[in-house]
Amino acid sequence: MNAHRYFLVNKPYNMVSQFVSSHDVRLLGDLDFNFPEGTHAIGRLDQNSEGLLLLTTNKKITKLLFQGPVPHKRTYLVQVKNKMSFETANKLAAGIEISSKMGNTFKTTACEVNIVDKPAGLFEAAKPLHENVITTWMTITLTEGKFHQVRKMVSSVNHKCLRLIRISIENIRLGKMHSGEVIEVDETFFLNKLCL
Repeated sequence: MNAHRYFLVNKPYNMVSQFVSSHDVRLLGDLDFNFPEGTHAIGRLDQNSEGLLLLTTNKKITKLLFQGPVPHKRTYLVQVKNKMSFETANKLAAGIEISSKMGNTFKTTACEVNIVDKPAGLFEAAKPLHENVITTWMTITLTEGKFHQVRKMVSSVNHKCLRLIRISIENIRLGKMHSGEVIEVDETFFLNKLCL
């Protein structure tokens, strides 16, 4: 029996987190890497989000990571339109009502929200902004991942999400990976960094 394989991907903007789709979209198979049969994404990033995506041939990992007894942290670098106050950031951190399925609402659990400077060396956005557009950069660290949660959170406090980049999952970090880059890692590294 072949050993399972594990991959870190810096998912580009305008690509879905899957290998097959009935829609005309860019897929993970379009990356310049020959993934083995049975590779799948652990968790997802929506089409317009970027950053760290974990892939494996090991089907048990998704259940361990997202359905296990210990919640796992995911950190996102977020750019929103207009200046966000520290009071608003604190409101997000404390937990906020967002929309959920069937017209219901959901209160997010407390999370870490920090307003930050634009990171040096950040690769440019697929859709550059006009130089006069005022924006705020922040990091948001969650232990839950409802559908479009980060986008809904910032929208609920009247800010538009312009960029959403996942920069870490537990102790696996995006670091200086280029957009579209794939790095294969061994099982020990993968499981230890995810605290599994």
